[in-house]
Amino acid sequence: MSRSLDAFATEKLDGLEARGLRRHLTVTERTGPIEILRGGRRLISFSCNDYLNLSQHPALKQAAKDAVDRLGVGSGASRLVTGDHPLLPELEARLARLKGTEDCCVMGSGFLTNTGVIPALIAEDDLVLADELSHACIIAGGRLSKGTQRLFRHNDLGHLRDLLAENRADHPRCLIATDGVFSMDGDLAPVHDMAALAAEFDAWLLTDDAHGIGVVGAGGRGSTFAGGTKAEVDLQMGTLSKAVGGYGGYLCASKAVIDLMKTRCRTLIYSTGLPPATVAAAIAALDIIEGDPEYAARPLKKARRFTTRLGLPPAESPIVPILLGDTARTMAAQSRLESAGYLVVGIRPPTVPEGTARLRLTFTARHEDADIDRLADLIAGTILTGEKPFRASS
Repeated sequence: MSRSLDAFATEKLDGLEARGLRRHLTVTERTGPIEILRGGRRLISFSCNDYLNLSQHPALKQAAKDAVDRLGVGSGASRLVTGDHPLLPELEARLARLKGTEDCCVMGSGFLTNTGVIPALIAEDDLVLADELSHACIIAGGRLSKGTQRLFRHNDLGHLRDLLAENRADHPRCLIATDGVFSMDGDLAPVHDMAALAAEFDAWLLTDDAHGIGVVGAGGRGSTFAGGTKAEVDLQMGTLSKAVGGYGGYLCASKAVIDLMKTRCRTLIYSTGLPPATVAAAIAALDIIEGDPEYAARPLKKARRFTTRLGLPPAESPIVPILLGDTARTMAAQSRLESAGYLVVGIRPPTVPEGTARLRLTFTARHEDADIDRLADLIAGTILTGEKPFRASS
């Protein structure tokens, strides 16, 4: 074993520890839709992305069990080697219908989707324009493409237009990429306006709807539908690991684009296909999302109850951040809330920019109003005492 490697790792860890940025994994058992067991203590979680609590739903569990009995545990190899088990085309057809596209391709995760799709479309001579607060996998995908990547100020359509006007003519192809729902801020991208800019400058638009599918837009169809009508988005990607309650990623697009992914997307070609149980559970989740719009709307209603009680602007999604700025203060606030029986995780750099450490709260369909009110009062009374509460994006 290399001593120099261990020395390097130790030095890096010591530096992170000194700045309060060292991360740790904690064994946590989910004992119910919103309850967890951590360190021998039972907590109510306001940090999980399982917005519809479907990972615990009996229908998803049964679908997964039935798929294992019928098709086994794993898929065996890449989809291009051993082929698709029968559930995969069904899931892809369902996702394409939900998102209003011709076709869909399911992949191993959201991160794998963006880091595969963007390099499959963008080459060295091309241009990527990404929102500065886009998820790390969008930024990574742009870098892997070897194209020129520039960031526009968060949700700033004027800055995006300026970058398009200054740079578009110098590149054969241009991709505009953004989160549909921003994972750390909870606000929505102005997707309809961005689609208009993309059309004006002959650019392609990709939206990452990991935190939108199932809970945002009419019928949980996502941020592309948040304005009441469908925005013209070329590439709608997302995950199956949040509101859908399972695991995996997807791209919804035209049939031609999806066919291209099957030949060019390295993260699809060189990854084992999703297990049958995961795919079956996702299909069962879509049954619930499409069949019960009122249930799909609950997480946003819960989030808005919280923002109303704290005097915040109305939540745009089930994600509500409270900016505290200082890392030490944020982690102390997390500990204080945990002592009171709530899991509210503090988010630190580099996940968010320096000076913007925050509490990130997420709300689910099964959160009780009384717990939401108690948590809001606790935050107001012990963490934001004497301060005007504000969201990170306000």
